[in-house]
Amino acid sequence: MPARLSLADVAPESFLLAGAGRAILLQIAHPAIGYGVAEHSDFAARPMKRLTGTLSYIYALSNGSPDEVRLVRDAVNRAHAPVRSEPGRASGAPAYDARDPELQRWVAATIYDTAVLLYERAFGRLDEASADRVYREYARLGTTLQMPEGLWPPDRAAFRRYVDETVASLRVDATVRGVADALLRAENAPLWMRAGMPLARFVTVGLLPTAAREQFGFDWDETRARRLDRLLDAAAPVYRVLPPRIRRAPQRHHLARLRAWAGEQQPAPA
Repeated sequence: MPARLSLADVAPESFLLAGAGRAILLQIAHPAIGYGVAEHSDFAARPMKRLTGTLSYIYALSNGSPDEVRLVRDAVNRAHAPVRSEPGRASGAPAYDARDPELQRWVAATIYDTAVLLYERAFGRLDEASADRVYREYARLGTTLQMPEGLWPPDRAAFRRYVDETVASLRVDATVRGVADALLRAENAPLWMRAGMPLARFVTVGLLPTAAREQFGFDWDETRARRLDRLLDAAAPVYRVLPPRIRRAPQRHHLARLRAWAGEQQPAPA
């Protein structure tokens, strides 16, 4: 293991994809994000589109070129522009704007928190220097958009307080539960994805913080928790011995697609 790891070392590990559902559910558990998704997003109907877009954004920021970062930043900003609530909403319905720095901070926080949880499950605890560097660099997920650098908690201890306090404050209503249910059923996903959804749901529910799991109304108990531990304990050593080229295949695939897309955006030579 390198003496000091960075975002470029951590983000490409495909073991982190086991936490994709966890990150998404934590995001939509924030009422403003949940209602924004419910009213403006088609990710429940087209889950691969949402996943591909998110992964392309993360991989460009972690391992892409400046031009690729600009490309995904502009694509995300275009997608976010119409995602805002209309004035005069019904009482009790949360207002939202996808360009809100506070919401972008929460999205970045869920991705970082989930990434470190899964990375350390596969490879063991990060050393302090690596943990600090990875934490600082994951802020790019927000600062590349509208989140100012000063909004990212100053250190990992402050970050943990922020996440714990936010999770404790989450309130999931029937609208957001409906979004979560549609996501975990994935009825419009490819067959291979639907076949894996029972396992994905099990892992997603088990990885959620207890308070968030209870807000969604998911059943969980010690027997399920032990089963999840055994599953991850069995998967981690197998994953570790895979060649890096295999472990990082999703990253290479998404960056290759992004580079092909970037080429299509260039004007034709005169």
